[in-house]
Amino acid sequence: MELLGNLWLGLQVAGEPITLAYCFFGVFLGTVVGVLPGIGALAAISLLLPLTYHMTPAAAIIMLAGVYYGAQYGGSTASILLNLPGTPSSAVTCLDGYPLAKKGKAGLALFVTTIASLAGAMSGLVLLVLFSPLIAEIGLKFGPAEFFSMMVLGLVAASSMTAGSPAKGLCMVVFGLLLGMVGTDVNSGVARFSFDVPELTDGINLVALAMGLFGVAEVVRSINSADLNRKLEKVSLASMMPTRAELKTTVKPMARGSALGAALGALPGVGPSIAAFMAYAIEKKVAKDPSRFGQGAIEGITAPESANNAAAQTAFVPSLSLGIPGDAVMAIMLGALIIHGIQPGPMLITEQPALFWGLIMSFAIGNIMLVVLNLPTIGLWVALLRIPFAWMYPAILVFVALGVYSVNNNTFDIYSVAVLGVMGYALMVLRFEPAPLLLGYILGPMLEEHLRRGLLLSRGDPMVFVTRPISATLLACTAAMLMWAIWSTVRKSIKAKRELEVAEQLSS
Repeated sequence: MELLGNLWLGLQVAGEPITLAYCFFGVFLGTVVGVLPGIGALAAISLLLPLTYHMTPAAAIIMLAGVYYGAQYGGSTASILLNLPGTPSSAVTCLDGYPLAKKGKAGLALFVTTIASLAGAMSGLVLLVLFSPLIAEIGLKFGPAEFFSMMVLGLVAASSMTAGSPAKGLCMVVFGLLLGMVGTDVNSGVARFSFDVPELTDGINLVALAMGLFGVAEVVRSINSADLNRKLEKVSLASMMPTRAELKTTVKPMARGSALGAALGALPGVGPSIAAFMAYAIEKKVAKDPSRFGQGAIEGITAPESANNAAAQTAFVPSLSLGIPGDAVMAIMLGALIIHGIQPGPMLITEQPALFWGLIMSFAIGNIMLVVLNLPTIGLWVALLRIPFAWMYPAILVFVALGVYSVNNNTFDIYSVAVLGVMGYALMVLRFEPAPLLLGYILGPMLEEHLRRGLLLSRGDPMVFVTRPISATLLACTAAMLMWAIWSTVRKSIKAKRELEVAEQLSS
């Protein structure tokens, strides 16, 4: 009964007309900045922060939260249509979403991602409502050793996302880790691998890296290629609806992605990006035919989309209940609360029940708003594919340049995205997947930080990573995954050798 009373209190707060208006504005703006490559929720929320001075605390946090999870919805649109990840977490959607669009199934892909996003968000919301105290308690048990081991597991899992050899995937993960080391060392303050270039002391711009590897590289590859003759679809409700077989294929990946995203999002510092990458890796592992991934597998977009949207909801657990922001976006949201004299932490739920439960109920309302916004506009987005490529490619490059420049207002980032685009094209030619590299770059600094912190707390004893139960379990899973990858490679090699011997015998 207490839970129902809290939900009713939250509905009263979130259902006020002015709060609904701010919620709608937030999710609409979030969808737009998600679609536009390079801008992202962080820039939009930073610009909106001064407006919150003149708003109630509930309306302010509801609007900013709407921008955050609205960007998760919009980020998949550019990924599917143009191979441009609107947000880092939607980069994995490019792997199968863009091939679906090239096959003339862009409407289907956008429809399925919208439904998967809603399913993931609602799953995360249910978990948030029922298990917030328990999740916060579990999160407190994760120390530096556990976070390090979990990130190692995520990186090894990411290596399996490649369409070809797992060894290539591991190479890309390591390359991403090396790129993540560029910048200023957190402990000593010494610049590393900056080569006396002042702009590199802050590290390589994440937006420039994502846009270069996916967007610019795809533009270069597509010019004078067969993609100019891609199939154009006539969008109707019937063409967007999945068949019974496709619907059956999406249900289990959606459920697995939602559960994984909801669990990982509740851990401080994990967030939607890691959840999306790990959900994709799991689906590829459990698939009967992993070769379909990267060619337009529908579960390759439903699992990561449901995972990143579930994680976007439960990411508020450590931020509000523990006062630990998982990323820069959450840090800004906590700043908005502190501006209004509200201190995030374990006492927030009891001291500010109207604010907490109002935010929870606004998630449900906002996600329904997003579905109403997104489904009718699918035909509009797909119409982008009808624009002549001679006009589209220069426009894409202009949007990429503007998006990258808007992050730091620095022309160096534009040069960076050009260089990274050439590098991305070279990786495409050599058949190296860029997605594991991006995850390695994202996790690299956090991996190093937790490694150092774990060794510091254990006074240099590396056994801390295998003596703590949760950390040891995660490392054991990592070892098992590596052994399975090695065995799969050896088995394929033996099978190919036998088939070759049989073919030679038949020919002779």
